[in-house]
Amino acid sequence: MTAEPLGNNPEPALNNKNNTSTSAHLGDPFLTNDRLQWSDMKSFLLAISSVIVVWLPVLLLHLTLVLFATLITYALIRGIAGWIHRHVIAYMHSASRQQRMGKVAEWFAIAVLATLISLTVYVFGDWIADKTSVEVFNKLIRQILDIFDQLHTLLPPSISQHLPISVSSFQAMLMSTIKSHAPQLQLVGIHTLRGLGYVLAGVVIGCIVALQVPVNSAAHKTPFTQHLRQKFDELIMGFNDVFFAQVKISSINTILTSVFLLGILPLLGHPLPMAWTVVLITFCAGLFPVVGNLVSNIVIVLLSLTHGLGISILSLVWLVSIHKLEYFLNAQIIGHKIRASAWELLLFILVLEATFGLAGLISAPVIYAQIKRILADRGWVI
Repeated sequence: MTAEPLGNNPEPALNNKNNTSTSAHLGDPFLTNDRLQWSDMKSFLLAISSVIVVWLPVLLLHLTLVLFATLITYALIRGIAGWIHRHVIAYMHSASRQQRMGKVAEWFAIAVLATLISLTVYVFGDWIADKTSVEVFNKLIRQILDIFDQLHTLLPPSISQHLPISVSSFQAMLMSTIKSHAPQLQLVGIHTLRGLGYVLAGVVIGCIVALQVPVNSAAHKTPFTQHLRQKFDELIMGFNDVFFAQVKISSINTILTSVFLLGILPLLGHPLPMAWTVVLITFCAGLFPVVGNLVSNIVIVLLSLTHGLGISILSLVWLVSIHKLEYFLNAQIIGHKIRASAWELLLFILVLEATFGLAGLISAPVIYAQIKRILADRGWVI
């Protein structure tokens, strides 16, 4: 009885065929790259899923003011309480006393913040009451008419004929505009009140979070709460990087604008009306990227028309120069903070502004900072 040759056995041949097919699939660079790319994509989406889960409902439900007010309040309370811990409580010798004073620092920080907010509201209300007096209003009317006089000489007759030429015609135009846009003005008032309510709700939520969320992340006992705390810390760090960097940029922008409004123009014999008010508007508007500069620049250029076309052009050149400098500052300050180039941040801002409007434009730097921090912590970007 002779044994069959090994090559005549069909099973090994079948196995060899399967192995060869498997090896061919494994050795195919296109299939391997597809698997790797899909795996990388899943890892990337999983990493930024927390950002999407937080920000998508906020942007869709128009709750950006609530979230920003919450984060600002929380960051300020933590900052004040941290200063108290470092400079007051740390010097107490008793450990039990340090533990008892821990919560006192948060409550004291809330009291300081409430005092600062109350003083700001009081000063702002007093300033508004002073600016809305009859004398100031009449002065403002005269300045607006001066601007219209300048526009009458600069614009073609087909356009300038629609501009008012006296106080009575301006008042008639103003009343007609208010009557024709009464529903829109009412809607703006409703949105303003709703926005103030959102800000107040965010401040309250920020205070509660600062009191109830432990400072030390190790205090969270379950893996789920530790994971939530990690994502919350990433959100806070991304927000702090962008917000306080934007405050610094706005301060520099305001200083340079003040040099022009309070120094150069008076030296040229053309002081701008309401210069200090415009400086305050410049700082507050500068806290909002891109759109803030547009608002302050429009106000300054329009007021400069009271001194002629030459001063308006000079103001525009100065403001454009500051605006270009701000791009450099954004790249250096915010870009350095979040490890991003200016073109990356600008592209992301344009995409979110086109998708979600003004809320997306304001939120884009914070969202991008959070994503970049997540990717950098995992070693995916430098």
